[in-house]
Parts: sequence; structure tokens; C-alpha cells
Amino acid sequence: MGKKKVFVFGIDCFEPSLVFDEWRNELPNLSALVDSGISGRMRSTIPPITVPAWTSMMTSKDPGQLGFYGFRNRKSYDYEELYFANGAYIKEKTLYQILSRNRLSSIILSVPQSYPPRPLNGIMVGCFLTPDKNGVWTYPEEIAPEIDSLADGDYIIDVKDFRTDDKEKLLNQIYEMTKKRFKVVRKWVNDKEWDFFIFVEMGVDRIHHSFFRYHDKNHRLYEKGNKFEFAIRDYYIYLDKEIGSVLPLLDDDTTIMVVSDHGAQTMKGAICVNEFFRKEGMLTLKEDPETQKKLKTKDIDWKKTICWGEGGYYARIFMNVEGREPEGIIPQKDYEKVRDEIKNKLENLGDENGNSIGTKVFKPEEIYREVKNVAPDLIVYFGNLSWRSAGSVGGGEIHIFENDTGPDDANHAQYGLFIMSGKGIKPKKLDDISIYDVTPTILNQFGLKKEDGMIGKIVE
Repeated sequence: MGKKKVFVFGIDCFEPSLVFDEWRNELPNLSALVDSGISGRMRSTIPPITVPAWTSMMTSKDPGQLGFYGFRNRKSYDYEELYFANGAYIKEKTLYQILSRNRLSSIILSVPQSYPPRPLNGIMVGCFLTPDKNGVWTYPEEIAPEIDSLADGDYIIDVKDFRTDDKEKLLNQIYEMTKKRFKVVRKWVNDKEWDFFIFVEMGVDRIHHSFFRYHDKNHRLYEKGNKFEFAIRDYYIYLDKEIGSVLPLLDDDTTIMVVSDHGAQTMKGAICVNEFFRKEGMLTLKEDPETQKKLKTKDIDWKKTICWGEGGYYARIFMNVEGREPEGIIPQKDYEKVRDEIKNKLENLGDENGNSIGTKVFKPEEIYREVKNVAPDLIVYFGNLSWRSAGSVGGGEIHIFENDTGPDDANHAQYGLFIMSGKGIKPKKLDDISIYDVTPTILNQFGLKKEDGMIGKIVE
């Protein structure tokens, strides 16, 4: 009997309906893994965003326990700009730290929030949050030239700008990035010592956001016969072949997993949340913007403002509370009453014709086991994530049909996917898999117990 190993294909934004149903017959390698193992949709974090979802997967802790609620977070209750949560903000123990403690080696390649890289028993390569390759982006540092060499001289951390109208150039970049990443993966699978290997491919996320209008016949901007009509399908087929190129390199004692942090769906439009608050008399600016612009906290008249919101695939709503914010005006005793009023207004906000869109609004303390650091007062899924939150102000429109930060066709969906195949794993379909289950399940594969405080279960 050989040495137990676990290999994880992490595919950011892989949409389960496309893999399991729509294109199943065109994805032979993924379908073979589904047929031979455990598979199902995997419920992501609230919110289902790359940060914090991958770190929740690697810790079995929810965003409240981690203390960050998306890419951008409040440092304090002051009115300062938000900070980006990179790996330096992870305080909970990760899967690879636990494995290192148990003398098991890991290769962590481009897993979100792996920048800046941390020491471990193995190798860590920075993720898409890496600003550039001029600083330290690998552990150990001296492995960086080897990666570049394996990737034809220039390993691509992420495509440079996926919110662009130059679709041809973007498509070429996505393929080039994926091709180079798999070159490194195949070489390291063979040449490096490892017990656990995980890498994350960002290409699916980038292609969904940039090409979903050409793929989904129900998208407002769909054009039949467009030259990019099958761009997403063709990339899925290509990715399946790349996955297939790795599988023969893995021995029979290796458990193989395919996971995604969330899915994808058509973006119907965007809700200008701060324009809505302005019309409701809940947000006042020092002066009216002449054109649409990003809301800056310095533009807000705090003595007349109850709340404001941030844009993104979901909305974060912050309230201006007396004694908490520097110029707060909501009395502490009225906090819950006002929060419920805001929640009801947002849930009742319909589409451009006034029809209900099924918005969901969450209170952090009701969905997380702890609420660390500075959480939003409310987390909002406009249209249950089929509408984006636009944080900009100006123009007067509440409903817009292009993203306010550049071209974007898709929003995230609550469910990613999970596949696990290997020796002793019997084929079955499950419908209750959670993103928090991944780390306990991998520990179990190595014969290690789930750690105290982990909120996931073992999938078996």
C-alpha cells in the first residue's frame, strides 16, 4: 500500500449546472470523476465571494469567525476607506498549517488569500491578490524563478484586466494563464514531494464575468450567433482536457477532489444602493454629483446620514450610529428598529417595473457563529444575487444594466460544486455538502481528526 495523498483541483466560480448537467457529455474527465465518486452542489459562504470563501474552505470557519466579510472591509467605525483582506488577516488555523504540524507536506498554488505567502512544510505560491512579482510572492522565496521557467518564462498570477471590452485579448490571456498554471502543476506533481496538493484556477471566474452575455440565452444582452457564443463552453472543454492531463500522474492512493468556491449566474442588472438611500432621505451628500462617480466617505454629510452601502456582487450596508461612528445620528436604543426599517425597504425594492426580485437581507449575528472585527450591519443579496450592488452615486437612477466598475455579465451564485473520487470512495450524489466540510474531509482522508471549533462535517 502506497502513501496516502490528496490532490485538489480548485476551480474558482465553477458552475455546477454546467458541469453536472448541461455539458456533462462534453467533459469526459470530470464526468468520470463524478461517476466514480461522491459529487454534488456545495453551499458556499454568505456571501459567496472568493474572499472569504476559499479561506472558509481551508479553515472550516465562517466569515464572522474569520473577521472579514469580502475583499474590502472596515478597519474601524471611523469613516476611512476600506482595506483589502489579504492573507495577513487570517488568524484561524488553516488546513495546511495543521498538516505541517503533523509532518505532512503541502503545495499551495494560487489559493486565494495565499498572499503574502506564509512559511509551511512545503511550497506556497501567491494568489491573484499578489500585486506583482517584484516582491516576495512564493515560499520559499527561491522557488519563484523555477515557476517562471516552467511557465515559459512568465507565470501568470491573474489576467491583467477582465473588465474590458477587448474580449479577444482577454480570451487569449485566460487560456495562456491556464495553460501555464497546468504546466507547473504537472511538473510539480511528478518532481516535488507532497502529501497534499491544491491549486486554484481563476480562468472560469474571469470568463464568466466577461462572456456570460454571449452564453446565456436569457441574458438581456444575448446575441445569437455572436462570435463568443460558445467561449465559455469551449473553455470548459479545454479545462476538462487539462484536468485529464493531470489525472494519469496521480497514483491509486491519491484521493482526487474538484471544488469551487461558488457558482455563476446571469447578472440582470445593478441596484444603485446609495442612490436608493438618497431618494429615501437616508443618505445626504455635501453636494450633488454632476456625473456618476464612486461614493467616497468624505463626500457624505454625516449629520444628515442614517446609512450608506458598498457595491459589489452583494451589498454591505453600514449604519451611522451615535456613539459608534464619529458623527453617528441613530440613537443606540433605536438601532434594531432602524436596522429593521432598512432591511424592509431593501427587501421591498423591486426591479425597474416595481416587480419583486426576491432580495435577501442578512444580519451578521444571525448567520455567523461569531462576529469578529467590524462587520456590515446588513448583508444584501439583491435579487438573491441576480442583481449586483452598485455603490456609485450620481445620475439619479436606481436600476442600471451595466456594471458601474466596468463590463461584467455574471454574478456569483450560492452553490459551487464538490467532487471526490479515490480508493474506497463509493459513488453517490449528495445534496447537503457545505464549503465548511472540505477541510474536515481532507483531514479524515489522512486519518486526522477534525479540530475543535471546525463547523463542517466529514463527507464520506
